[in-house]
Amino acid sequence: MRRIARYSLLATVPLAAVLYLTNSSLLADPPEGEPVLLAHRGMAQTYHRDGLTNETCTAARIYPPEHAYLENTLASMRAAFEAGADVVELDIHPTTDGAFAVFHDWTLDCRTEGTGVTREHSLAELKALDVGFGYTADGGKTFPFRGKGVGLMPSLDEVLTSFPDKRLLINIKSNDPDEGVQLAERLAHLPPAQRGLIMVYGAQRPIDAVKARLPDIPVGSKASMKDCLVRYLALGWSGHVPASCRKGLMLVPLNVAPWLWGWPNRLLQRMHDAGVQVFVAGPYEGGASGGVDDLDQFARLPKGYRGGIWTDRIERIAPAAREAAD
Repeated sequence: MRRIARYSLLATVPLAAVLYLTNSSLLADPPEGEPVLLAHRGMAQTYHRDGLTNETCTAARIYPPEHAYLENTLASMRAAFEAGADVVELDIHPTTDGAFAVFHDWTLDCRTEGTGVTREHSLAELKALDVGFGYTADGGKTFPFRGKGVGLMPSLDEVLTSFPDKRLLINIKSNDPDEGVQLAERLAHLPPAQRGLIMVYGAQRPIDAVKARLPDIPVGSKASMKDCLVRYLALGWSGHVPASCRKGLMLVPLNVAPWLWGWPNRLLQRMHDAGVQVFVAGPYEGGASGGVDDLDQFARLPKGYRGGIWTDRIERIAPAAREAAD
């Protein structure tokens, strides 16, 4: 019995050594350059996440404003890039007249003075609204952006025209495959160099439609990104990159990242070779994950980390990233 145990131990030691050498981040060179900073919705007003549900009006629970920008506007995107963002994320809805409006919410009632489903309006109707109407930091006593957001809801065409040389992540808000087809047709008309700067994510059916028509654009759905993460946790010890990850997006909660095989440098190397864009988000808590939004969270990233960072507070995280890189 002791001899069997001894042989088992002798067999385990080389296996452990192979796993260590295969997955040690210390033996992998970090990516070149600096971290890739993704500004979620541009420069945006942030809000309390306690008790957050899909029905919560986040504009009605913002923190006291520290800047004058409203999410998903051209000014907020420009400010985010100027602050140091490498990528800006934006949300789109089709309009009744064949365009795409850039706006987060499924309905208009939370952020604007309008009512009803966003996609059931024309672009002209949407652009006439005040996108700052519903924001309040004190339970409705004051509305600091009311009257300041009239006409600020842009079309996707305006965004693409305004930022032809910038990286964008487009979020499709529905599960309608026709929306994916419509977006793919619009992106197909971009110059190849500009199209190469675009990524798309959303629900599975429209994402499949985009991928089928524009296979070179990195895409991700909630299902594919979850499958990518789970399968890599199970099989990444072997160096295998799951098919659900390839040529796509990998969104990694901050408190899950240390458990990934080869974190950070070996993982980033593998995913880069497979055409995968890796972004670390905030900790996964209560069934959801926000961005890396404060300096304590940023400090939890490995020293010298050079992968992607998803943040709602680009004005905080970009200076910290620059300082860490110096």
